Amino acid sequence: MKVTYLSSAAILVETADVSILCDPWLVDGAYFGSWSHYPPLEYEPEDFNHVDYIYISHVHPDHYDPTTLDRMDSDIPVLIHQYRWDYLRKDIESQGFEVVELPHGERFHLQGDTHINILAADGCDPELCGNFFGCTWYDTEATTFGSTQVDSMAVIDDGTHTIVNTNDCPYPIAEQTCREIKRRYGHIDLLAHQYSAAQFYPQAMGQYSHEQKLAERARVIQEKYELALSFIDLFEPDYYLPFAGEYVLSGSIAQLSQYTANPPRHEARAFFLEHVDPAEHEPVFLNAGEYIDIESGERSSEFEPIDTEAKQHYIENVLAHRQFTYEADPHPSLDDLTGLVPEAYETLERKRAKIGYSTDTHVLIPLVDDQWVDLRLNGDGYEFGSKPDLDHLADTDGYVVLDTDDRLLRRLLDGDDKAHWADAKIGSHITVFKQPDIYERGLYNCMGSFYA
Repeated sequence: MKVTYLSSAAILVETADVSILCDPWLVDGAYFGSWSHYPPLEYEPEDFNHVDYIYISHVHPDHYDPTTLDRMDSDIPVLIHQYRWDYLRKDIESQGFEVVELPHGERFHLQGDTHINILAADGCDPELCGNFFGCTWYDTEATTFGSTQVDSMAVIDDGTHTIVNTNDCPYPIAEQTCREIKRRYGHIDLLAHQYSAAQFYPQAMGQYSHEQKLAERARVIQEKYELALSFIDLFEPDYYLPFAGEYVLSGSIAQLSQYTANPPRHEARAFFLEHVDPAEHEPVFLNAGEYIDIESGERSSEFEPIDTEAKQHYIENVLAHRQFTYEADPHPSLDDLTGLVPEAYETLERKRAKIGYSTDTHVLIPLVDDQWVDLRLNGDGYEFGSKPDLDHLADTDGYVVLDTDDRLLRRLLDGDDKAHWADAKIGSHITVFKQPDIYERGLYNCMGSFYA
């Protein structure tokens, strides 16, 4: 069995019987153009048209990248978890692929001795998801129809060796599922796990100084390292491959790359060597296109750290000059935006009621022409007006300002077939200001439904 590291969460697993391409994001421009690779990839999506299967863990664009799939052979079957909702399946099928939905925890035969088992991060236990995301809605049908979470993990075995790929699964949600995998499979040869943060924080925090962003970056990196150690302690693998969430920002926000909680891989390697005994669990750091042979432990090439000066030069002279997809749109008028708010607020309210969430925090969105909308997530409606007195709100109910390009805002309000709030946030297209400085998960969960 051979595992090749490609980029971010993209790996190629090859057994004597079958080849499986996992989460192929192989083209720059995920999240409306803001996410790119470094070093630039030297291969194309078409180079992998020989694979037998594609496994896509979840819907986020650095895992399910429509641009990559558009350039691949649509005769390749795509394996996904049988989710509670069918949006991922429908999106992939719309590109002409056959999608195979696999129920949680069922070992599925591929070819020869090779099997795959795709499991929901939350083990189809909606209470875990509800507790993590700050809502009280527990879907009693979820255990029948699939997970309420977006993430999945996969176990691939060939009868001799076993690989566990946890992708982006959050450890607090995924722990029970991981323990079940360990109980069923026993010995794990290689664990592929996340070690960095694919999120908007802290780089998109508009109220933070340079020093605050760097301090929070260091804190989040340490937090992610410790969660990675939890995965290693639980699975006790022979080898572990830290991956996923590796990207640099492009376009007008390229300068924010210095703040992403996405450490250089040579720094991560130094951390793991210090905290995990390599005689018990050996770290696997590979450059793009290199592989490890699970049987022998041999690598195709030694890991080489990137040149940080060359990376910064590439960001400043190449990536910073790229455009986002929405920047080709015409700028909307105030009427264009305000006309979409009533229906969008109704959709938001349905979501808020469904998950049982309420907050007095004001959600403030700048529109155009110095006009703002003040959304209440406690049933009190919304109000248009000029910029509110933020100092007063900070001393009373609190506020969250979500500031984004008016052209992207138009897409977000138009509907989730145009743009998703979660993708805009993860892509660092939304600048966030908030007082008090706390993260209300339920608030952002509800805002994902603010569209007409």
